[in-house]
Amino acid sequence: MKNRLKVSAGAIVPAGADTASPARERPVQRLLLAGCADFWRLWSVGLVVFTVRWVETVAVGVFVYQHSRSAFLVAMMTMLRLLPMGLFGAFIGAWAEKVERRVVLIVVVVLMLATSASLALLDYSGHLAIWHLAAASFLNGLGWATDNPVRRVMIGEVVGGGQMSTAMSLDVGANNASRMVGPTVGGLLLASVGIGGAFMLSVALYSFALYAAFRVRYRNTALIGSAPVLARIAEGLRLVRGERRLIGTLAVTIIYNVFGWPFTSMVPVIGQSRLGLGAEGIGILASMDGVGAFFGALLLTVLLRPAWYGRAYLGGVAIYLAMLIVFALAPWAGIAGGALLLTGFGGAGFSTMQATLVYLAAPPEMRSRILGVLSMCIGAGPIGFVALGLLADAIGAPWATALSGSAGLLCLALTRPLWRHI
Repeated sequence: MKNRLKVSAGAIVPAGADTASPARERPVQRLLLAGCADFWRLWSVGLVVFTVRWVETVAVGVFVYQHSRSAFLVAMMTMLRLLPMGLFGAFIGAWAEKVERRVVLIVVVVLMLATSASLALLDYSGHLAIWHLAAASFLNGLGWATDNPVRRVMIGEVVGGGQMSTAMSLDVGANNASRMVGPTVGGLLLASVGIGGAFMLSVALYSFALYAAFRVRYRNTALIGSAPVLARIAEGLRLVRGERRLIGTLAVTIIYNVFGWPFTSMVPVIGQSRLGLGAEGIGILASMDGVGAFFGALLLTVLLRPAWYGRAYLGGVAIYLAMLIVFALAPWAGIAGGALLLTGFGGAGFSTMQATLVYLAAPPEMRSRILGVLSMCIGAGPIGFVALGLLADAIGAPWATALSGSAGLLCLALTRPLWRHI
């Protein structure tokens, strides 16, 4: 197949990439992707979407827990953001090959802007209810499900396979920077002006993202008259089944999203019920994960080499699962914050390498499809959110979270025959 990985000087690199210069001699401008204006426009859209996601996740989580006292309902808010990935991820990946991705990106940003504006108006009119937040979470999840097969495929095509790791490190760095700022801002806005203020900030940020999306010059060639969506999905799944690196990468993705990622929905619950923090304190606590992830992504951008891609991916997941157990059982906010710093550091390795490994292992003409399959695997997360929410209501959020992390580590060990090929 085209663009398969090849071995060069002991390192796995994409076929066709420039291997003439050693990695240590890469110029600074290449690390920063200087001159690639479309990359930075796409990066800006991602930064806004990531920031809003974290602002609203903390604000909505605290709001729902204050009004319901149910850890299960808090988990459901985040679960609904992930549900569209599981339901529609593969379909969106196949469909994205038949459309102009820039148009899809603009439509998605408009949808998210309208959703946040509607929630702000409902709050200011005194009619905002938990079910409104649930419906909005699902709609925003539809937009989130397009990120891998649309925006990140555009990034790969704009910068080229040889710079995909650097581009993903910078993109994940934006996500992690938003995790430093977003939760704190969400908590402060909720405490000072109410949840409507958080949604108004979202509207302002989405307006900037819409401007950036309109300025993207890149256009892809839509596959008009190609095979039907279901046939292309089946072809993509056949490729995954025959490629051991993809099987291993996707298996680890499922473990992370079922046993690891759902713990983020418990941060407001544990912060309030176990650590006795208010909205501002919960926002700062949740930001610690982003601080660790941000500096982890910066380190990866500068130091990571192709030979270490698999180790960064697997090691990141292991650190993440171990540290969420420490966070869950921490008796003091300081220890909990330190554990979240390390979950962020581990999560940076996982997040940076996840899309990179899948992108490089897939032939160019099938990348949207395979990244759609990746979104579908990420969409397995709702299983973990439902299970964690129910368990948290039954035995308490701290013990439920610790049990989830322990189960994740066990599954990671048991699936070594799958991921050892990465």
